[in-house]
Amino acid sequence: MTVLAVAEHRRGELRDVSLELLTAGRHLADATGGELHAAVVGGDVERYAEQLNREGVDAVHTVEYGEEFNHDVYVQAAEAVVDAVDPTYVLAPNSVNGLDYVPALAERLGWPLVTDAVGLDAGDGLTVTRELYSGKAEAELAVGGERAVVTIRGAEWPAAEGTGDATVESHDLAIDETAVRSTVTRFQKVGAGDVDITDADVLVSVGRGIEEEENLDLVFELADALDATVSASRPIVDNGWLPQDRQVGQS
Repeated sequence: MTVLAVAEHRRGELRDVSLELLTAGRHLADATGGELHAAVVGGDVERYAEQLNREGVDAVHTVEYGEEFNHDVYVQAAEAVVDAVDPTYVLAPNSVNGLDYVPALAERLGWPLVTDAVGLDAGDGLTVTRELYSGKAEAELAVGGERAVVTIRGAEWPAAEGTGDATVESHDLAIDETAVRSTVTRFQKVGAGDVDITDADVLVSVGRGIEEEENLDLVFELADALDATVSASRPIVDNGWLPQDRQVGQS
């Protein structure tokens, strides 16, 4: 059996979740006695392949097409790599991009899809653990069929470490450009004072417990001391104490 982990990059950098994906994939490969293959589409694929060549990775597949994420390109490229590798399981980040193209990939493959996994087990068929009710409960899903596509929640597995000896294979694919219906024209930076909490390494998150808006000053002092970003629950945002871009939840 082979596990294929499809990495993700943004603005010229491999995202941390890609290395966490390798750890989850290696765990699954060990449980099935198989290999772990990584794949990356577009951008500086040679540099990304070097970064993905971690301990436990048997092969890295690259598709050199475009610079940034594109739904139609990723669906075609990932499907082509799946056809070439013939994996049992395909893993991808449970991110904005992952949730964009992975369902379409699963539909084209005709494989079951499970999203937002926080645990994996393949002792007797694939079992995926998901959180319910904001983490208050967990569900274990037994996946029917021999193959599956799974998206992995970030920060649930440690990043893969070490240096591997994976083979690197470049795939020269004929992308059907007539099927590429969108393109990236520009990136819009957030305004001054705004943040992208999904890119923060550490969050200091506040809720009803701060009681008064004035107490936010202490929270920001703590965040500065920890080199962290301030985020908030929905009641704080609904009260207008912090902007919506700082609200935590599904992100």
